[in-house]
Amino acid sequence: MFEQLNYILAKISIAHLNILFLLGLALFGGTAGGRIFQRLKIPQVVGYIAIGIIIGESGLRMVNQNIITTMQPFNYFALGLIGFMVGGELKKDILLKYGRQFITILLCEGISPFIFVSLLVGGIGSLFFDTKLAWSLALLFGAIASATDPATTTEVCREYKTKGPLTTTIMGIVALDDGLALMLFAVASSVAGALSGHMHGGFLKTFVHPLYDIGGAIILGTVSGFALSRIFRRYSEKERLLAFTVGTVLLVTGLSLAINVEMLLAVMTVGIVVVNLTPQKSKEVFKLMGGFTPPIYVLFFVLIGARLNLRHMTLVTVLLVGIYLFGTFIGKIVGSRFGARISGAPQSVQRYLPLGLFSQAGVAIGLSILAAQYFPGEIGNTIIVVITATTVISQLIGPPFTKFALTKAGEAGLNITEEDIIQKSTAKELMDKNPPLIYESMELKDILRIFSDNDNLYYPVINKAGQLRGIVTVEGIKQSFLQMDISGLILAHDLMEPVIAKATVEAPISEVNELLDRYNIEYLPIVGQDDKLEGFIERKKLNKFISTKIIELHKQADSLGEIRHSYSG
Repeated sequence: MFEQLNYILAKISIAHLNILFLLGLALFGGTAGGRIFQRLKIPQVVGYIAIGIIIGESGLRMVNQNIITTMQPFNYFALGLIGFMVGGELKKDILLKYGRQFITILLCEGISPFIFVSLLVGGIGSLFFDTKLAWSLALLFGAIASATDPATTTEVCREYKTKGPLTTTIMGIVALDDGLALMLFAVASSVAGALSGHMHGGFLKTFVHPLYDIGGAIILGTVSGFALSRIFRRYSEKERLLAFTVGTVLLVTGLSLAINVEMLLAVMTVGIVVVNLTPQKSKEVFKLMGGFTPPIYVLFFVLIGARLNLRHMTLVTVLLVGIYLFGTFIGKIVGSRFGARISGAPQSVQRYLPLGLFSQAGVAIGLSILAAQYFPGEIGNTIIVVITATTVISQLIGPPFTKFALTKAGEAGLNITEEDIIQKSTAKELMDKNPPLIYESMELKDILRIFSDNDNLYYPVINKAGQLRGIVTVEGIKQSFLQMDISGLILAHDLMEPVIAKATVEAPISEVNELLDRYNIEYLPIVGQDDKLEGFIERKKLNKFISTKIIELHKQADSLGEIRHSYSG
């Protein structure tokens, strides 16, 4: 029987597994892997990539190169969504406040790794390659080293709900440095082409194309952003807004690829235009997109891990990988710290910004593919293998460093929404533990005295044992006065209303909120064992608690950037 089973399994070609099955496997496995790593206090994105490595070229090969190539349009779509979400972070007030700081840091953190990597690869590579070949590789590697991956950074910030000057700076830098990387790549490919004899179209074409690439992307994104903003003003249905937004991202992504302009920059521009032209409506749209994108992000990072093929790694390639990573990290550290210091950035930015700029992915891989097209043969093949390996490594170590930086800067957990507070809080945390109490045998004059001493609208009624018996409301008292003969003795027992709903002290606030909505009531008694009253929650105080908590966290995030480092030099 076992021999027959082995025979059947041997006949199954893993490479021909249904693509939908592989997508399901990648999504399910990636999500599970992310959860496992999250429980280990490691960012989820590392788990996604680890699952990709296991099922990809370096592991079980269930996802091979042909499948990765087939899935390329999906990767573009994922990058488009990531670019749009990153663009949405660049609001006008942030650009006005941090614009000069962003540009200064951007130039320093982008040019510095270009110089470090170029010198290291050129100097050491000359020992193994022809001098012209070594310096051609060096310049191309240096240009690619300047790029930073916005996808991983965005995912870590989203997962740990960060807010503050460091988060703002990181998001601004990763949104802008792709343009700088393209310009550096144009210069590098021009010089490398002259050195290696692969010049295509001369210097003029090499320098003009990036201007078209970047300028065309900005124009396309701006026009599309204006069009989408007009749609936002016209429609309000959530489903329609989500469909229009996703459709615009797909259109801009596809058109960017068709006319050969910088795709990521184009969709980022759409996000920037939309968030600044329609700030209120776009807030709802970006919230919708936040719920739509997680499965797409999971698949994207799983496919990045699946791309790595350790079987193609030679000793020289491994050496180049090490040199590239070392030069990139040193360059990012030196450049970003220097840029943050001379721009007068807050101390937290100066100290921790370099740790948030280590990840590389889409743009770096895209430039390596472009380099392989410009320089077919040994140069192109070497670049693709090295950049693929370094991308996976940087994606594995980048998220933990980013998490460490944002946590040490005190920005983790400051971007909490109303839903987050509702999900994480319990009735015990929000309830009034000492509400004004009315005993069921209390007379009317004593009840009215309690009313005059408190501004509550609802009062729990208890017996001598502290057990909840009912509710007395101000409105109920008014109605009783109109309907009852008050000449005789009136007790709380006569005035109280039955308890419609109640919750325990450990009940999550989401359950409290649901009970308030379900029974259309403005109060909820909180009870313990034997129905003993433990506390009381009123809707108005619940709403006040949530709004106050959000305001406090936002003020805390804003205060992190108030103390700025004064640079003299």
